[in-house]
Amino acid sequence: MNRQDVEKFLTESIKPIFGFALKRCKNVHDAEDLSQEIAARAFRALLAKEDVADMGKFLWTVAHNALCNYYRSTANSIIGVPIDSIAELLADPDSEFGSGEDRDILRRLRTEIAYLSGLQRRIVIAFYFENRKQADIARELGIPLGTVKWHLFEAKKELKRGMDTMRNASDLKFNPIRFHSYGINGAAGTKPLDEFFRSALSQNICYCVRNTAKTVNEIADDLGVSPVYVESEAGFLEKYGFLSAEKGKYLLNFLISEPDEALLTMQDAMYKRAGELFANELYDELTASGLLEDPDIVCRQTDGPVSLTEAPETDRNFLLWTLIPYIAARSGENLLEEQIPFNEVATIRPDGGCNIVHASVLPDRLVLPEDYVYMKNWCGPMWNDDGVHMLWQIDSEWSGRDLSRADRYAEESRRVLSLYAEEAAEGRLSRDDYTWLSERGYIKTNGDYDGLFRASWQIVLLKSRTARDKLLAVGERIKKKYRADFDALKAPYAEAALCSVPAHLRKIRAYELQFVFQSDGWFLLHCVRALLKNGRLKAPTEGQRKALTTLITDV
Repeated sequence: MNRQDVEKFLTESIKPIFGFALKRCKNVHDAEDLSQEIAARAFRALLAKEDVADMGKFLWTVAHNALCNYYRSTANSIIGVPIDSIAELLADPDSEFGSGEDRDILRRLRTEIAYLSGLQRRIVIAFYFENRKQADIARELGIPLGTVKWHLFEAKKELKRGMDTMRNASDLKFNPIRFHSYGINGAAGTKPLDEFFRSALSQNICYCVRNTAKTVNEIADDLGVSPVYVESEAGFLEKYGFLSAEKGKYLLNFLISEPDEALLTMQDAMYKRAGELFANELYDELTASGLLEDPDIVCRQTDGPVSLTEAPETDRNFLLWTLIPYIAARSGENLLEEQIPFNEVATIRPDGGCNIVHASVLPDRLVLPEDYVYMKNWCGPMWNDDGVHMLWQIDSEWSGRDLSRADRYAEESRRVLSLYAEEAAEGRLSRDDYTWLSERGYIKTNGDYDGLFRASWQIVLLKSRTARDKLLAVGERIKKKYRADFDALKAPYAEAALCSVPAHLRKIRAYELQFVFQSDGWFLLHCVRALLKNGRLKAPTEGQRKALTTLITDV
């Protein structure tokens, strides 16, 4: 190929190559070295070839081959954990097993000991590497002496069988996955998801058993790691309901989606059309009906200081930023034909959570339409109530909050509702409470707290059930009008989405599909996007971002 064309192509590809390497290497230095190796190999190969139909495809073939060589050169490492850390515990060249053996055989032996059961492992280490007597081992473990002897005999057979077996790792050893995103549907517990998906090891264990139940040793073989680490991590994930265990095998117990270009394009087109139909008609009816002037729909948001004498006028654009997503999410619940109840698919977790967890894994390269709508920094809708009032809100690319920690959100929302009720009853909050609410954007104050003073809620307040019901009735009429259109849009997508999920998890996915065009974030996002695109909604000002899309209403 022409040298100038090859140089131009590789110059344009440097950033994607480095991103590919950085995602898979242990550190930045290795990623830089691997990037240079990929570029050099591709340069030499492309110059030597007369005709390459797809240079991009050719480059990624070279990249994957170079990556495999990188992993082979660092074979003493496993996902996130050095394999020698367990080998050091067993390093005794004078032991019965190690005497006179080659270094590679001794290393292999140490690895095979890790494949023994937990009890056998303890007995073998105590007897052969700590020179403990069998009777002492039996007494310490609280088992009969005969049981210790039997385990030592069985361990020898297992070790010989393992030494004679070539263990085959799956692609996950050379190309571990990373969750692109994860979240929950339902009530959060006290532990955040980050604590469970804290490492590449935990994520790859889950991914490894998404379709088929596997033993600890089978998972270890697939990942190319020591079973010692898999054993403890899988047990932790199983304890909290992320894996199910039966007859010594683990199976995934939450949704991991792997959307391809076809499914994502179908999803995008479906939501675009539904969002346009619903949001435009809702906007027209809200702005023409006079509902926005209802005195029980209160919006005192202001970019400037709060007036000490007059309530600020309602900013209609800010008001619609909240009401349109709220109506889109909450209206039409009477139209739902719910067949699968939440308690049949949710997992009750030891930390108090009761939820459905979902994660996503994206392919290395994803070519989507130029107008594809991405979900950026989205969290919600989220809501919490105290039996009288409900706080409802969304975090998005347009807002200035962080609701991603569900445990913190639950605590914060309870305090907001408590302070809202307290102010309504007492007429005034403490100075510290006003400060706390102000820092989070819920309220603005002006004046001297002990003198002329005014506080104004910056979020939307629905002061009566009547006002709320009128708003939701508008949304329900529109959803009823377009019900046949929505069903036709949803049917092919729902079928494809179910086919993309393992059979044992399809009931969970079917439950979530019941709420398409209801309280699902994609529908709300597309409603907002449709109105921004045609100029009916304007982007919020910087001062409005903290309070955006936040509402308190009666339950």
